[in-house]
Amino acid sequence: MDQLSSPDIASDISAVDVNRVSKIFGGEQEVRALDDVSVSIRRNEFFTLLGPSGCGKTTLLRLIAGFESPTMGSIQLAGRDISRLPPNQRPINTVFQNYALFPHMSVAGNIAFGLEMLGKPKAEIAETVDRMLQLVQMEALKTRRTSEISGGQQQRVALARALAPHPEVLLLDEPLSALDLKLRKEMQIELKRLQHETGITFIFVTHDQEEALTMSDRIAVMSAGKILQIGTPRDIYERPAERFVANFIGESNFLDAELAGNTVTLHAGGRFQAQIPEGVADGPVSVLVRPEHAQVRAGTAGDGEIGAVIETVVYSGDATSVHMRLGTGELVKARLSNAPGAGSELPGEGGAVTMTIAPNAITVLRD
Repeated sequence: MDQLSSPDIASDISAVDVNRVSKIFGGEQEVRALDDVSVSIRRNEFFTLLGPSGCGKTTLLRLIAGFESPTMGSIQLAGRDISRLPPNQRPINTVFQNYALFPHMSVAGNIAFGLEMLGKPKAEIAETVDRMLQLVQMEALKTRRTSEISGGQQQRVALARALAPHPEVLLLDEPLSALDLKLRKEMQIELKRLQHETGITFIFVTHDQEEALTMSDRIAVMSAGKILQIGTPRDIYERPAERFVANFIGESNFLDAELAGNTVTLHAGGRFQAQIPEGVADGPVSVLVRPEHAQVRAGTAGDGEIGAVIETVVYSGDATSVHMRLGTGELVKARLSNAPGAGSELPGEGGAVTMTIAPNAITVLRD
């Protein structure tokens, strides 16, 4: 089959469609790495596969790249079935965790290598290499060997090399994991800039929730070979559909409650209106309250309020975390902004306080 090229595609066609894909690895005990996964990834989108180790996110990335074949289901690129197409015939490039650069070659030589293998004319290669060097801000180091540059610079070279042929889709398999914290944060912004400037669909794999929230247009949260929820970073954080998603993304308080219609009554006290996910019936439920949506004031709670006793208070510069135990025995945390005077009037350990929850901040979960 001829290599796929980049066609003029109607804007309503997805970049990648994964249709009911399962992947089973054989051996003495079969392992179902992916279980009936479906997802549509839009053109010019920064899409992130997020989940813990072993959830299937890298397996899904390898299926899209062509390094593995699906046991069941199909994968389409811009409406064309590529399920059985070898990797070198897919207009898709991958940036791996270890970058896989040639240490004896210069920065420019590494970027040019893939274009040379594709048989591109020398003048076109030189023009493309110069453009990529400018894109990743590496012009001054183009003659330096990649063994002589820093980890962050190596990552930029790996990105430039992958972007040089202008693939329809760029796959990124935890490319920031080897970088230190400060550089990782800088590269998060840089990756988003590159995606925006090139207009290429990025599919990013990570287990780091902050990376996903910072860079993504949409996130798919995965667990045990399934996609549990797909949404914008705000959707995933503020409106998680399941307890696993709520627990995996950000800090969480889980409280027991009773549901009647759209009214939630906490066992610890307090009644709230909430949006109810599909499939959740009246009766006992678990609800999520993010620490920043809880407020604390000194004094004993009145009727219908939530009383608590302070266990610890932790100052962390921009915020103060107040750890409390409710009358039900449930442990909760409130995170208070350290504006002048915030939290300064709270009692110490063992002091009685009243916890209030911001309007519309109760999220009912599917367990």
